[in-house]
Amino acid sequence: MVSIFPLGAHPDGDGVRFAVASTSAEAVEVCLVDGPPGELVERRVELTEQTFGIWHGHVAGIGPGQRYGFRVHGPYRPAEGLRANPAKILVDPYARRITGRVTDLAAARGWVDDPMTGPPNPVDSLGHVPLSVVTAPLASPPAPSPEVPWSETVIAEVHVRGYTMRHPEVPPELRGTYLGLAHPAVVAHLRRLGVTTVELLPVAASVTEPPLLARGMSNYWGYSTLAFLAPHPGYASVPGQEVVEFRTMVDTLHAAGIEVILDVVPNHTAEGGVDGTTLSFRGLDAPAYYCLDGDGRDVDITGTGNTLDSGSPTVVRLVCDALRHWVTEYGVDGFRVDLASVLGRPRSGPFDPHSVMLTAITQDPVLSRVKLIAEPWDATGEGYRVGGFGVMWSEWNGRYRDAVRDFFRGHGRIGELASRLTGSEDLYGPSRRRPWASINFVTAHDGFTLRDLVSYERKHNEANGEDNRDGSDDNRSQNFGVEGETTSPVVRSHRRATARAMLATLLLSLGTPMLLGGDERWRTQRGNNNAYCQDNEVSWVDWAPTEDAEAMTAFVARLTEIRRTVTDLHNDRFLTHDEVLWWHPEGRVMTQPDWDDPTAATLGLATANWLLLLHGGAAAAAFVLPPGGPYLPVVDSSREGGAPVHVRALPGGCTVTLSPRSVLLARVGS
Repeated sequence: MVSIFPLGAHPDGDGVRFAVASTSAEAVEVCLVDGPPGELVERRVELTEQTFGIWHGHVAGIGPGQRYGFRVHGPYRPAEGLRANPAKILVDPYARRITGRVTDLAAARGWVDDPMTGPPNPVDSLGHVPLSVVTAPLASPPAPSPEVPWSETVIAEVHVRGYTMRHPEVPPELRGTYLGLAHPAVVAHLRRLGVTTVELLPVAASVTEPPLLARGMSNYWGYSTLAFLAPHPGYASVPGQEVVEFRTMVDTLHAAGIEVILDVVPNHTAEGGVDGTTLSFRGLDAPAYYCLDGDGRDVDITGTGNTLDSGSPTVVRLVCDALRHWVTEYGVDGFRVDLASVLGRPRSGPFDPHSVMLTAITQDPVLSRVKLIAEPWDATGEGYRVGGFGVMWSEWNGRYRDAVRDFFRGHGRIGELASRLTGSEDLYGPSRRRPWASINFVTAHDGFTLRDLVSYERKHNEANGEDNRDGSDDNRSQNFGVEGETTSPVVRSHRRATARAMLATLLLSLGTPMLLGGDERWRTQRGNNNAYCQDNEVSWVDWAPTEDAEAMTAFVARLTEIRRTVTDLHNDRFLTHDEVLWWHPEGRVMTQPDWDDPTAATLGLATANWLLLLHGGAAAAAFVLPPGGPYLPVVDSSREGGAPVHVRALPGGCTVTLSPRSVLLARVGS
């Protein structure tokens, strides 16, 4: 057994032990590759041992740094999903480093003429596709984790490359890299913001999918994984040093008290559908990795062309091994699982929160101790499962996003907003989860930035090359009478004020807030709500010290500082009915007809210590404060810096005027 597990390539004192899973192969060769590009030399060594569907063997005389791949011999019957083609050199699913990229799409395809009826493609893909690299474990353990309690967590979703590509204090050679994100100026900015946790868009080694390659574009976001255990080489400042640099980044952030959560994509791969490429999984054993229909075609519930089968033992083992590797080797603090509903749909069937994959992750002795966040939907209606995951999972709360956006554009039910403000107990209480299970957000990488949310009513994705068909049409945005950028001081003022109101709502709600990195710099994507292929200034954060950017950064920092001091805002439990007073602007307790009023645009939430007033209307509104008090204003989102105009205590029962689309927070007591 010791010669079989763990899978992958593992150096020892005499050479390297290789092990790769393929139940359908008739023979497997490990191919050792040397030489410069264009002059590659390959030595093939057959793996003669096969145990439990795993091909394994030891090759003497090689060590770390050796490039390699696999060639699989076996049946080629596309109607059964079997696509063995020894002309294709395959990346090890357990590779801990990869090198190279797809340079010839035709050579990377496993078929000729037609993927279902044509013969296997005889063109050798060596030299045109990525290779695996033998990698030794890091010499020292990772730095201790800050272990920020869930109830105190404030997340910033960040793209490793895009966050620092334009940062003037980061040296040019470090911009857009792991070390760039670890630069003291960037770390200081995150700490100033009050961020406790960065959630990184995918950092596992990825390659660009065939349709983008055909258009001469790249997958900037990285949701196209090729090697689930390998850091993406494109984010290394020194080629080939991504393993060490990634670990350095994590250790540096940990030393600053900041956690690192990875966005992982265990629902599909970069190979696309059957008309895509043969880079790894498809050539090794497509039926063991992918959901296939009765004709051998990929079942697609991810919107990417293929779906990993979360019910396959091969996939379950790969996903758990990969996640565990990121924790034990690099010290990461948790995972946000992309399209996590797929993991609860074995063979793309009905959703089951107790599926084998979801259960395996939460019962793993390592993974059960880190933060787990589900994106609780996939590309189908069956997959929309907000609130439907098990007790170990927090979830991106899409209903929170929609409720806040709707409220500040004069739509939606006020009762929906009230539920989201107080931690979404209706969604997470029945499973006995805590308020922090709700990952509250208003913007994320997928969709408009905060600035664009108040500047555009329509998506503008023409630059993506898909005739503006891509990206969501359900943006719940507003433009204040002008589509896009404007010089009008009035329109710009309305936009900033509304954005501040949404930020204040986010950071003053019960639950776990998540900011979109760059929103604090007032970043625009020029109306593109699906900038997945825009590796340029459309996506990169602009660090120019503009007045708007500096003011928004200061506003976020003020809010997170207040959040830290307000126990009610990071409570570890849901508030009881006795602890919350819902107050009508006319100066009375809210009644059921008030909750049902479709024109209601103002709401007060009072606890023993704090009073939160929210107004989503386009005109100013009077609000009669609850009895008691006095109430000391602390935050007024209608002000650029958030500081209230008057800081004198307000007596209970007095009337205040709320600015259009604004939030006012007051402390109870003198």
